[in-house]
Amino acid sequence: MNTFKSVLAGCFIAAATLSAPVLAGDTAAALGSCLGDHTTGKDRKDLAQWVFAAMAAHPEIKPLSNVTEANREEMDRSMAALATRLLTENCRTEAKAAISTGGSAAIEAAFEVLGQLAMQEIMSDASVNASITRYGKYLDNAKFEAAFK
Repeated sequence: MNTFKSVLAGCFIAAATLSAPVLAGDTAAALGSCLGDHTTGKDRKDLAQWVFAAMAAHPEIKPLSNVTEANREEMDRSMAALATRLLTENCRTEAKAAISTGGSAAIEAAFEVLGQLAMQEIMSDASVNASITRYGKYLDNAKFEAAFK
């Protein structure tokens, strides 16, 4: 079952990186849809928190965060419970089909969809949106105007 754990790790890595979707076919799309349909806003926010904590483990990011080992443990348990529920209960049929036709790439593609939903959940907050666009006040508008005449 270590292979399955590797697949799950890859799934959450895919959700965390939010890379371009892997073309893994209809079964991956069906699983991605099922994952989205069977997660709540809280589930998606929990996933986004887990991604944040994972990124905060990077040595250059770590000083900017106060995520503790206890926080990480709690989030890891939450993600394990979420993955278990989604793949063995809510979306079992879709997961089996995705694994049989597309292997781990199909599962990763489906979790990328869930990761994108989680990011949409977070990005829709007005304070996050304001924070993301703040850098705009420091752009050199004259250079942009000259470059794109």
